Amino acid sequence: MQQPKNHFKIVPEKTNARVILPNMLTLIGVCIGLTSIRFALDGRFELAIVAIIIAAIIDGLDGRIARLIKGTSKVGKELDSLTDMISFGVAPAFIMYFWKLNTLGKFGWLLCLVYVICVALRLARFNVNSSQEPSWKDNFFQGVPSPAGGILVLSPLIFSMSEINIIPINYTILVPCIFILTSLLLISKIPTYSFKKIVIKRSTTIFLLFGIVLFFGLLLIYTFEILAVSSFIYLLLIPISFLNYQKIKKDKNDTIENEDENENLEDIL
Repeated sequence: MQQPKNHFKIVPEKTNARVILPNMLTLIGVCIGLTSIRFALDGRFELAIVAIIIAAIIDGLDGRIARLIKGTSKVGKELDSLTDMISFGVAPAFIMYFWKLNTLGKFGWLLCLVYVICVALRLARFNVNSSQEPSWKDNFFQGVPSPAGGILVLSPLIFSMSEINIIPINYTILVPCIFILTSLLLISKIPTYSFKKIVIKRSTTIFLLFGIVLFFGLLLIYTFEILAVSSFIYLLLIPISFLNYQKIKKDKNDTIENEDENENLEDIL
């Protein structure tokens, strides 16, 4: 007896090539972040810092490239968080432990654990809340993002390698203070600038491009000095971003209240 023919074929799922490129960049960032730990283990802290900076640049590019070529995916989102955990959580903690925190014994290791846990909590909160905020809040993060946190905890090491010797610094005290401060900023709800949506006039675009080229040029020549100054400027921007957030929030609330009042007005004509 002839068996009935099956007209349904199972077609294997194909991965879009546009999804592969951003994920490849993310995985490269993981490799660079892990390599920074190897550099720190060998005492080559300059290369360890450079590796973290490159990982931060890749982290800023992969998501934008994914949105630009329409290659976003849920896997990419989760992979990005895991990358941040390694490159800006585990790696900076190990670098600072090999440089200074190992001299503090168990307390130094405790600071590393607290910082890494705060990075994990910050990333988990970001994944949960990323799609639940109004569009105007896209310009702000809740707390300090993990790449910025990773660079902030490295700031004492960066400062020590720069030629900025204004005042003598006791790094045995400064490093634990920076770790505690950064850990609190990571899990806090203080609004900080995300720089996702920057509106620039067409007439000022050329000046922006010139500024970016100048910044990276100075970064190549005076690497640690520029990184130290940038870290200090970022800390100064935190209270400014908080005040700006409160002002925008108040303006939005006032606009909503005015719209509600206008809707409740009765036509008496």
